Amino acid sequence: MRLKTSLLKEPKHKELVSCVGWTTADELYSCSDDHQIMKWNLLTGETTQVVKLPDDIYPIDLHWFPKSVSGKRQIQAESFVLTSSDGKFHLISKTGRVEKSVEAHCGAVLAGRWNYEGTALVTVGEDGQIKIWSKSGMLRSTLAQQGMPIYSVAWGPDSEKILYTSGKQLIIKPLQPNAKILQWKAHDGIILKVDWNSVNDLILSAGEDCKYKVWDSYGRLLYSSQSHEYPITSVAWALDGELFAVGSFHTLRLCDKTGWSYALEKPNTGSIFNIAWSIDGTQIAGACGNGHVIFAHVVEQRWVWKNFGITLTKRRTMEVRNVLNDAVDLLEFRDRVIKASLNYGHLVVSTSLQCYIFSIKNWNTPLIFDLKEGTASLILQAERHFLLVDGGGIYLYSYEGRLISSPKFPGMRTDTLNAQTVSLSNDTVAIRDKSDEKVIYLFEPLSGKPLGDGKPLSHKTEILEIALDQKGLTNERKIAFIDKNRDLYITSVKRFGKEQKVIKIGTMVHTLAWNDTCNILCGLQDTRFTVWYYPNAVYVDKDLLPKTLYEKDASEFSKNPQILSFVGCQVTIRRADGSLIHVSVSPYPAILHEYVSSSKWEDAIRLCRFVKATTTDEDETLWACLAVMAVASKDMNTAEIAYASIGEIDKVQYISSIKDLPSKESRLAHILLFSGNVQDAETLLLQAGLIYQAIQVNINLYNWERALELAVKHKTHVDTVLAYRQKFLDDFGKKETNQRFLQYAEGLEVNWDKIKAKIELEIAKEKERAAATPAVRASVTIQR
Repeated sequence: MRLKTSLLKEPKHKELVSCVGWTTADELYSCSDDHQIMKWNLLTGETTQVVKLPDDIYPIDLHWFPKSVSGKRQIQAESFVLTSSDGKFHLISKTGRVEKSVEAHCGAVLAGRWNYEGTALVTVGEDGQIKIWSKSGMLRSTLAQQGMPIYSVAWGPDSEKILYTSGKQLIIKPLQPNAKILQWKAHDGIILKVDWNSVNDLILSAGEDCKYKVWDSYGRLLYSSQSHEYPITSVAWALDGELFAVGSFHTLRLCDKTGWSYALEKPNTGSIFNIAWSIDGTQIAGACGNGHVIFAHVVEQRWVWKNFGITLTKRRTMEVRNVLNDAVDLLEFRDRVIKASLNYGHLVVSTSLQCYIFSIKNWNTPLIFDLKEGTASLILQAERHFLLVDGGGIYLYSYEGRLISSPKFPGMRTDTLNAQTVSLSNDTVAIRDKSDEKVIYLFEPLSGKPLGDGKPLSHKTEILEIALDQKGLTNERKIAFIDKNRDLYITSVKRFGKEQKVIKIGTMVHTLAWNDTCNILCGLQDTRFTVWYYPNAVYVDKDLLPKTLYEKDASEFSKNPQILSFVGCQVTIRRADGSLIHVSVSPYPAILHEYVSSSKWEDAIRLCRFVKATTTDEDETLWACLAVMAVASKDMNTAEIAYASIGEIDKVQYISSIKDLPSKESRLAHILLFSGNVQDAETLLLQAGLIYQAIQVNINLYNWERALELAVKHKTHVDTVLAYRQKFLDDFGKKETNQRFLQYAEGLEVNWDKIKAKIELEIAKEKERAAATPAVRASVTIQR
């Protein structure tokens, strides 16, 4: 990726340009110390003077009124705030008419910013004051008073906090009075510029120490640049939070959100005092110290999938290269390319007005449809359909270009969504809510309606990243997510009234990805690269989960690496310096998944035996995966072989005892017990009328009160429960203290012969019942 810059031969402004701002993707306003406000039309190349300000007004900062107020980002901005050196800020219309001038600060007003909703304006000045104003320019409050000038200010993503500079310090102050203020030393010189992105929640700062830095919203340093030759005078995030730009003397740099640099340009600009990204995130404008306005287009983005590599060579041209046969195709577009995604055999390209869908089998005839709101901010793909986010909403389309649905939830803000907070599979859409980051909304793609009982998934702490698995049955769909504490959790997506278990499977996980062909999960866990070959093991046999993992040292990936994709057996990881590393994962677990999904148990056993004979490092791992897969599929014969192969003798004995149970219901109940689902096992037995068996399960688990409750409720085997309870207490030399047991034991004599006879009768009844339904028994997947 690089920047293609353009400068006019002669500057249009006579003095330094202090600030710039985009109205649309093709129109820009610039303000200069020559008191002129100029309008630049990039389609026609024309530059016109909008207004000449009075000679005592030297503009410092400009910010357009946000266009997302109506929920549609493409509506043109009609006015902007201009701060100036005379202590005032001016509300100016698009035509250049000064609607209102407000005395705001003693000394220059150094920065002014609208919040995301357009309901409030913050200004900072040389007098060290931070003031909040209403939309019409009425003073609401003075938020803080510093003893030194405040050079830059930014709103937090929720418009509830303000980030501002104070010498070498950065300060985050909530608008609520008495709320905790976060303050830290960020640079060794005065901080000149800050920016806070609403999508990724990351902070940029630039200072006179000639460095730019990336911080999270807790003030933790994520990246610090090398010291440049000159002070860094400007930084700015692209709207989607994937890129940022840095300006200095004769310097313009394009960087990834993690800090490393894509491109460095050395234009003849003087210092770049202000940088603005266009709405669609494809171009940058810079306010230059020598009177120029520099424009830079982002080109040469690359997308890679399997044997295809695609490069955006020009604004409207893509080059497709198939590395297998070195075939090259050129794709021409009518408008500027804004977003693209390559996955699952399809390339989806969004331009400023249309969406193109290409199949990798045919690059000549794309499906084309018009976009509803214009600029797309995110494209996600699944095997059957893709998701497109723009200023107006979230839309799901088939690869035939048909609109499938448009999921919605209360308070939805599409401008804050990114690939970490939205996930898509064939049968589920998951969206992490921005207003409450502990909540994940789940939708059905075909209807756009909430999934299951309609309730969102809630977690106890804020969620940072979510990912849906891509394969398997809809009822078994799982979602993995990383929370604020960097713990990795997994849970089931289907929720019908019953609260699903949310189980922790990893700690200090920074990034994760599901495989595209089977449900294998990989992640970077502290100093280790970890692959969960069968994450579902936590629901089947939690003790065996560590044996189903593959781990390797991740020190070669350096600090803060990101997993980009997990396709086939290859994981692509981006290091903090921007370099790509490809890690190969064993192909055998994926083959095992395929065999199990097709119920080819014999083939699965043969594969495990082959791997045992040929390798040493994966011997137990594959058998452990097969063991839990077999239990999950209720194939106890295979499970018995697999558990025996990894030396889990106690489990082999239990499985053997399950196979000897007389009825189908008992066997299913004990498989549920094996997986720790006591409640489900009891419910199954009660529904089947096997009351004694349900009571016995609770006795075996020492759930005495529940066993007695069932016995009393169904008026059977009360004496059996009391007898076993008494035996349990006698073994430990204890006396009964539970009032309920004492009450029912009064006048009741324990007769073990009688109890044994009753138990034998119950077992005989169950056998009789099982023998009476041979047709049902023959269809049971668990073979005796």
